[in-house]
Amino acid sequence: MLPYTRFTLTPTTPTIGAEISGIQLSGQLSDETMSELRRALLEWKVLFFRDQTIDRSEHRDFASRWGSLEQHPFFKYTQPGQSEADIVTLAKDAMTGGVENNWHNDVSWHEFPSFAAVLRAVEVPPVGGDTLWADTGAAYELLPEGIKERIDQLVAEHDWINSFGKHMDPSTVAKLRPQFPAVRHPVVRVIPETGRKVLFVNLSFTQRIVGVSEAESDELLTLLYRHVHRPEFQVRLKWRTNTIAFWDNRTCQHYAASDYFPARRVMDRISIVGDRPVGTR
Repeated sequence: MLPYTRFTLTPTTPTIGAEISGIQLSGQLSDETMSELRRALLEWKVLFFRDQTIDRSEHRDFASRWGSLEQHPFFKYTQPGQSEADIVTLAKDAMTGGVENNWHNDVSWHEFPSFAAVLRAVEVPPVGGDTLWADTGAAYELLPEGIKERIDQLVAEHDWINSFGKHMDPSTVAKLRPQFPAVRHPVVRVIPETGRKVLFVNLSFTQRIVGVSEAESDELLTLLYRHVHRPEFQVRLKWRTNTIAFWDNRTCQHYAASDYFPARRVMDRISIVGDRPVGTR
């Protein structure tokens, strides 16, 4: 790997996660710094920045350097009171339990799933509330060759109906369903910048593998989920106030541990628009 000259990068695990120090995201980052951050994101999948005292406007400015910002289409229905189009506040306390404690790629049920997300810790519990990420590229690479041959050309269906849909009344589901039908994405996704193959199925949103029997779909998905969730592919972040995590939603899944109630946990998140997943064919 080429050295980094604009900041200090310290890997957190051998394959995923790195802490970046020596820069403030509230400043005007140079094009050279941004170029190195892009390379770091591709190499390490999730970047951690400590002691970043930025406000919402600066949070938005940093995220916008990476692409167009997106509004999550369902949070206004599942979490009333969201006031800013491109920032979602995830406030959890004794009355509001966490629901993100499932492995997932954000909005994989969208035709254009998010490219990345920038998550900022506003208020953290004294203990617990960690977030974990899993490297789906390393997971693919360590699959047996026979499994790779079985899945390389397959397509899976993704949907929101059994996740976000569970928290909506039937009339809202009926209203939203035509706007957000189930979509199909390759089981093995190719990252354009690197050519790397990654697994692109997740426990929260993937419904089935298309073109195979229900039994084979269940077998393969169970195998892939268990494989991705191995600790060897994971990094775990203990949050502190003003910590920022920035991850490539294409190349890793994440899981927010809900082990801190009745303590309070408040995070601000901005997501960045992605492109249509491309498979191996």
